[in-house]
Amino acid sequence: MELVAGCYEQVLFGFAVHLEPKASGDQEQKWTPVADFTHHAHTASLSAVAVSSRFVVTGSKDETIHIYDMKKKIDHGALVHHNGTITCLKFHGNRHLISGAEDGLICVWDAKKWECLKSIKAHKGHVTFLSIHPSGKLALSVGTDKTLRTWNLVEGRSAFIKNIKQNAHIVEWSPRGEKYVVVILNKIDVYQLDTASISGTITNEKRVSSVTFLSESVLAVAGDEEVVRFFDCDSLMCLSEFKAHENRVKDMVSFETPEHHIIVTASSDGSIKMWKLKEDKGVSPSLLCEVNTNARLTCLGVWLDRVTDTKGSLLPADTKGSLLPAVEPSPVSKQEQSKRKKKESGREVQEEERHLKPDTKKCGLTGDSNKPTKGSSLVSTKKRKTVEMLEKKKSKRKKIRMMQ
Repeated sequence: MELVAGCYEQVLFGFAVHLEPKASGDQEQKWTPVADFTHHAHTASLSAVAVSSRFVVTGSKDETIHIYDMKKKIDHGALVHHNGTITCLKFHGNRHLISGAEDGLICVWDAKKWECLKSIKAHKGHVTFLSIHPSGKLALSVGTDKTLRTWNLVEGRSAFIKNIKQNAHIVEWSPRGEKYVVVILNKIDVYQLDTASISGTITNEKRVSSVTFLSESVLAVAGDEEVVRFFDCDSLMCLSEFKAHENRVKDMVSFETPEHHIIVTASSDGSIKMWKLKEDKGVSPSLLCEVNTNARLTCLGVWLDRVTDTKGSLLPADTKGSLLPAVEPSPVSKQEQSKRKKKESGREVQEEERHLKPDTKKCGLTGDSNKPTKGSSLVSTKKRKTVEMLEKKKSKRKKIRMMQ
């Protein structure tokens, strides 16, 4: 198990969590986080992190997505398709990654070949958050155009657009996908999937920074304060609250092991804490362990070193016409690959003249998906930095000639 957290200081931290054997007389097993790595790949603050069974990916204000192979503990390269801050990253299973950014695009990536399968102009403004239904058949996104958009991933199209009064900054499906929540400032609207209407609104004391479902009806809420609260989505009542940190809580992740239900919190005070949840959510959780990074944390993930359940595949094997197919994308000839190589913005990337995607008849989400995709391939960090350096030297020579 590894805790991974990004920060304003452009660094990704990794802490391996060791479970020590119970000593005689001890009732609880001891959890010990040990510093594993720090990686400074981005040139701006980190804004998003996501994990699969093998990879950790990070998004940044430098407009790139970095990939880390956690099995080999190496930097796997960067994805440079977006033209704006990466705002959200979501894995669904181990085969696909979905990214959203301030350029208004949502991109679907093959997480084995790291190719952009689809690029969707999703919002007129920024994409601020996205969430994929547990079945993989639907996705929700919110943006700065004051809309909540539902995407039908089976038919490959925009299914529904709902105008909302203010810009929402979080949207999240429940574990079974029977409800979802939309967060606007300190208000959390609870929607029922069958009616697509609001069944109630939860009000937090301060602006909400992160939410995570602990069960189909219990929601953990963190905001611009030290406290984490547990709410019942049916009664809309606060079940309990506890002081988690000395400063505001920036992000939360919850997961289950065979023995425990765990919630992990990260704060602007630089600390990451692991809590063991009680069966009765009206009782505050107990602290398992904590670690201080001495950095201003922004995003959090938990990498579990285990094989993901087969249910992690995006869609049932017999589902056809999905935007996120289980099949391999059509092969690309060497001649076509060579055509795509060109320099752009001082980075050597591959431009997709013919978009790498499944048959458009089967997956035609509305948007500008037919336009060429910029930089939708993997670029090694070393290669990108070398090209940037050469471009700077060329620029310097031009300036010297002009002066002469």
